[in-house]
Amino acid sequence: MNPESEILEKWIQKLADSHPQNAAALRAPKPDPFRNPVGYAIRTSLEQIWEQLQGGMDRDAIDSALDTILRIRAVQDMSASQAVGFIIPLRSILRQTPGTFDLALLENRIDQLMLAAFDKYMQCRDQIRAVRLHETERLTRTRRVAGKAGA
Repeated sequence: MNPESEILEKWIQKLADSHPQNAAALRAPKPDPFRNPVGYAIRTSLEQIWEQLQGGMDRDAIDSALDTILRIRAVQDMSASQAVGFIIPLRSILRQTPGTFDLALLENRIDQLMLAAFDKYMQCRDQIRAVRLHETERLTRTRRVAGKAGA
């Protein structure tokens, strides 16, 4: 296994260890998108993020991959720091894995990634709140109409 693949697998393992309810979904080497959509989505997104960290840092590709992961994590019962915390172990994994990569550059990009992830997580949470508020208002209107019709 080359160092880049080893880093990615260790990162996925750390994410699985930190979130037991998704552990089985993440540990499958190549999850089936139909039988294991969460594992597939997270693994594919981490692969895309890792490619971008090593390459051109395409903002749209990173944003799309973060969106996939953080939408899943936004509906789970966790704080913002827990939701974006999957990025932090990547630093120690990089330091422990011998390779020909520029550690300072990658750490700078990881910092950028953390900030982008936090922003994306907050957007997802705001969308969830807006949907809940809209649904509450809709149910309240429905009950008022039903109450007036029954009176």
